[in-house]
Amino acid sequence: MASGGSRRLFWIIVGAVVVVDFLTKLVADASLSRVPRPIIGNWVTLQLVHNCGAAFGINVGSCALSRWVFLTLALVALAVLGSMVRQTNPAERLRLIALGMVCGGAIGNVVDRLRSARGVVDFIDVGVGTYRWPTFNVADIAVTCGAIALAVVLWREGRQADGAPASDAARAPS
Repeated sequence: MASGGSRRLFWIIVGAVVVVDFLTKLVADASLSRVPRPIIGNWVTLQLVHNCGAAFGINVGSCALSRWVFLTLALVALAVLGSMVRQTNPAERLRLIALGMVCGGAIGNVVDRLRSARGVVDFIDVGVGTYRWPTFNVADIAVTCGAIALAVVLWREGRQADGAPASDAARAPS
């Protein structure tokens, strides 16, 4: 079970991601248009996109239906992640940071879905020429980086668990 100190780290990460995501989306919504604004040549541009679907513009029908389906899925994911946080050992700082990033990003996009029927505000566009990655935001970066870090942590835990019986058997007297 996570201690107050480790939960504090988790909540600091969640809060930082939510605040930075919210502020950058407010600025993007107020100052950007759908015309790309070059930041690093054509490789990185800023442009306003409202995405009512999930990652990569995945929809489940109408924008209204997608909004509520993906909002519900995000809330279920947050409940599962919350359970993982409660079960996390206080010494597992990387796991808490990863969970904080994923939760913070999920909350950031949930806030957008609740705030507007237009969808999640995306504004970072990366690519070369006509080959572009789907437009994304700070919450998406946090979810992606947190999910990768969490996958590495869980993979390492799985390897340690698989290796533990073999190590114990090797140490047992013959």
